[in-house]
Amino acid sequence: MAVFRLKDSKTQKLADSLESQVRREFTEEELFQFAPYDPDAGERGGYSGYSYWRSTLRAFRKNKVSMFFLWVIVIMLLFTFVEPLLPYDKEPNTIYHSEQVVLDLFTRQPKVDAEGNVVVKTDLAKDIKPCKEFWFGTNVIGQDLWSQIWQGTRNSLFIGFAVACVDALLGILVGVLWGYVRKLDFFFTELYNVFDNVPQTLVAIIISYILRPGISTMIFAMCLTSWLSTARFVRNQVVIIRDRDYNLASRCLGTSTWRIIRKNLLPYLVSIITMRMALAIPAAINNEVFLTYISLGVPLETPTLGTLVEAGRKVMSEAALRYQLFIPVIILATITISFYIIGNSFADAADPKNHVN
Repeated sequence: MAVFRLKDSKTQKLADSLESQVRREFTEEELFQFAPYDPDAGERGGYSGYSYWRSTLRAFRKNKVSMFFLWVIVIMLLFTFVEPLLPYDKEPNTIYHSEQVVLDLFTRQPKVDAEGNVVVKTDLAKDIKPCKEFWFGTNVIGQDLWSQIWQGTRNSLFIGFAVACVDALLGILVGVLWGYVRKLDFFFTELYNVFDNVPQTLVAIIISYILRPGISTMIFAMCLTSWLSTARFVRNQVVIIRDRDYNLASRCLGTSTWRIIRKNLLPYLVSIITMRMALAIPAAINNEVFLTYISLGVPLETPTLGTLVEAGRKVMSEAALRYQLFIPVIILATITISFYIIGNSFADAADPKNHVN
């Protein structure tokens, strides 16, 4: 093998020195030495500043349409509680109209009915249309429609939030246990089949006959069956991820079932849970409107969007009074559309794939 020599003597000396260093054997002390111990070095090296909820909110705020509808819902919700405190507010169930005694055409004396009572007529012409005193006018019996609308919105939103909370808590709990604990699969499957085959309308009819009609009765009737779809949906999602490697490893290490559910399963269902809750609120309000339409809702003296829609439907034949139906329908549509857009946008924002640090 030919050996090439460098012309420069200094370069040649340096090459010879390096060759001698490589060829000689080094001791263990020369090759290895202990690094100084620093307990904070590992934390500094693995820290990225990532926060799941901060990234979720950052991604959600980028959607301008969702932020607009979020502000619409927040303002509407706050105003339903502030409106009764305003100085010009009127009682929603008080009748504001004047009664005039009916006079006999011939004698010009007060007309008396068969039972001896003086006949009076209700003058609604000056009160039924919107004016400075009554911003939305009055309904057919002389009640202030402005106060009726906002108290009805407050009651309907309360029904929606109450049913959505029970739906989320009971549906998620049953769904996770149903999907993860194999021993409970048969029990929850039969329980689901029993409740799912009973129509919700029939349950509401029975509850209305047993209990006194009211907001609490309607919430109880809807909560009996509203959790079924959420439980089944969560169960199907848990079945997909329950046998993944990290869950098998957790079980092999002796991790408790509740800790696996809380740490391994529920974080993957955040987007699904938020979307289901957002859609459950308008769904409960729509159910309340439907039950009121078939005369199974709350009493007439308790304003809700359902009772207002039903009252407006009865005056649709008069063109001047159709606004009494349009106003609650617009509010109902605004609530439904807002929660739908907010729920879907927050579900997308909660997906870690959409997070950018």
